[in-house]
Amino acid sequence: MANDRDCTDSLRLAARGVGGSPDLTIGVLDSGIGGLNVLRELVRILPNERYVYYADEKNAPYGEKPEGIVKSLVDDAVEFMVDLGVKAVVIACNTATSVAIDELRAKYSVPIIGMEPAIKPALMTDKRVLLMATPVTIRSGRLKKLLNKSGEADRVDLLEAPRLVEFAEASMFDSTEVKQYIRELLQGYDLSAYSSLVLGCSHFSFFKSVFRSIFPENIQIFDGSCGTADNLKAVLLRNSLCGNSGLSVEYCYSGEILCDKAEIKRLDRLCGISTEEGE
Repeated sequence: MANDRDCTDSLRLAARGVGGSPDLTIGVLDSGIGGLNVLRELVRILPNERYVYYADEKNAPYGEKPEGIVKSLVDDAVEFMVDLGVKAVVIACNTATSVAIDELRAKYSVPIIGMEPAIKPALMTDKRVLLMATPVTIRSGRLKKLLNKSGEADRVDLLEAPRLVEFAEASMFDSTEVKQYIRELLQGYDLSAYSSLVLGCSHFSFFKSVFRSIFPENIQIFDGSCGTADNLKAVLLRNSLCGNSGLSVEYCYSGEILCDKAEIKRLDRLCGISTEEGE
């Protein structure tokens, strides 16, 4: 197994690319593994790119931390990836986007794509919309602006679900505890009144099958992964930054390059990358 220095040198070489900006790496950031759901969509529509995925595992979860601490942690992560020489950064975390995206865009010159709850398409359905997110996202001014902009904020109910992040980080995707927790959260809600469920945290996408087993079968589930990937693709096309070097994905945990092959294979599986592609 390579040591951390060897891994870092290898990653820096990949990030710098060869012969121009399109060969550079795309940075993808989340507090933990939730952003792998976004990375899966990125790989699907941009399969010839190099990616470095940054999971701030030492500081996860972000969803119940003070906003100032979240801003500082996210800035450290983005600075780490910018120092590698990435051509764009995707904040694959609703919490981080809600409190830090404006300051990040003001500070760094690389394109920074954020992630927001998919409220607009959810409101195209005929009934009420339930938005589940972390406490920081629910309280954020950015979400309030998004709801006000929709013009139909009165059709959207907000529900904090912080423990889902903890369950996801523990790989408890279909456990009895998860099902019990979600059912307890939804006590008092008339689920038949909802046509849409918006997952306002990238971690929550790991629980789609559980949500479908609890909600009426006609429920439509929305997350921000597709919109985030589409936004990145548009930015790359607009700036002639689309790569054509073939897929590669490397991982970092809180600023340390991940070299454990078993852990790399686990993350590859979670984001739908075959073992052969991940090696």
